[in-house]
Amino acid sequence: MAIHPIDYRYGTPEMRAVWSEENRFRAIVMAEVALARAEAAHGMIPREDAETIAANAPNARLERAKEIEAEINHDMMAIVKAVTEVCGDAGRWIHYGATSNDILDTATALQIRDSLALIEEKLARLLCVLLTRSAETKTLVCAGRTHGQIGVPTTYGLRFAIWASEVSRHIERLRQMRPRVVVGHLTGAVGTQAALGDAGIVIQETMMEFLGIRSVDVSNQIISRDRYAEYFMFLANVATTLDKIGLEIRLMQRSEIGELAEAFGKKQVGSSTMPHKRNPIKSEQVCGLSRIVRSAVGPALQNNVLWDERDLTNSSPERVIFPEASVLADHILKVMTDVVEGLEFNKANIRKNLMMLRGVNLAESVMIELTKRGMNRQEAHEVMRTASMQALAEDRDLAEVLSQRPEVTRFVTRDDLDQLLDPDAYIGTAVRQVDRLIEKLAPLCR
Repeated sequence: MAIHPIDYRYGTPEMRAVWSEENRFRAIVMAEVALARAEAAHGMIPREDAETIAANAPNARLERAKEIEAEINHDMMAIVKAVTEVCGDAGRWIHYGATSNDILDTATALQIRDSLALIEEKLARLLCVLLTRSAETKTLVCAGRTHGQIGVPTTYGLRFAIWASEVSRHIERLRQMRPRVVVGHLTGAVGTQAALGDAGIVIQETMMEFLGIRSVDVSNQIISRDRYAEYFMFLANVATTLDKIGLEIRLMQRSEIGELAEAFGKKQVGSSTMPHKRNPIKSEQVCGLSRIVRSAVGPALQNNVLWDERDLTNSSPERVIFPEASVLADHILKVMTDVVEGLEFNKANIRKNLMMLRGVNLAESVMIELTKRGMNRQEAHEVMRTASMQALAEDRDLAEVLSQRPEVTRFVTRDDLDQLLDPDAYIGTAVRQVDRLIEKLAPLCR
């Protein structure tokens, strides 16, 4: 019976497959095979036995390992026994010179490798969608907001570009951390490789070469969990960017703002009691699940603090946080990409909100020009502050209020004011910034 929503509601099939129980078992078997091949390559076990292990170990079954575990109460030894059973006499060499976490942590590296490949692919897809949206809306002028209040104009293109830039840094972080995180080890009970003798270091390196991953420099019985903590902090960082985008979409879809809207199916239902509702449920899902992804960071950091050469307190939380955080991060990446791709723009509301304050939000533009023409900057700020407060209080156009102030008309005419209070003329280098970013990041787009 399915219990966790990952089993029936959240997650892509490809990421669920990476962290499935069956794939975990297969990764462990792959690590055991690589161990035998490496030991044979350096004369520690017979080459023909390693070949037999490589040929037969994939025939081991998870169900059999579970039967054995029920008897012996040790999951790793249960797998060792299950693999040994299908390898005949060569099975005597299975797990030779290794301790449990040599195999378990190395298997985790294989899963992290595949997980990062999927996430990198989805990050690139999101980046592509954001850049496309940025190009489409680079001249779509809208109200900028700070503290939830309307400020000077910006463009939707610049907003999308800022998000795209953030996503590109996640791709960069992923590539930088991959060699630190996707690593395996073969260091034995407490890290000394005593069971492997003088060949321990080279056997470890050869084993990882067979698996296509890097080897640790040093470790005790387990790989230091600072590596895994970096993985979880990366997932949390990605999730936070998605949370940030989702929150902005939700804010802009508010009834009283109404600038953006998630795509809405013809037969989609918004509310069980209010038939008129059109809710940003996908963005809300992203924002909600990002909290779960971020919650993995605490346990991941604590998992690096263990007794002496190791204890088992890291094991149980890792069984939960690896699949949960990985699957949910991948899931919300896909969801947010679909949301951004399907976003609808209400240009009438965008314009209405931009013009709502009747020029007051362009006060900075006039202040800058007054200063250019000779007024003290601080005096210009005070003049525009008081004029703005008057315009708001009297519900008048700022241009009208300013045109009646001699200290202003001494420097600018009414025609000047109309030009200075034109929001389309006060977006600075926004369009150029977008074009420049698109040119820079286009090679990352898939």
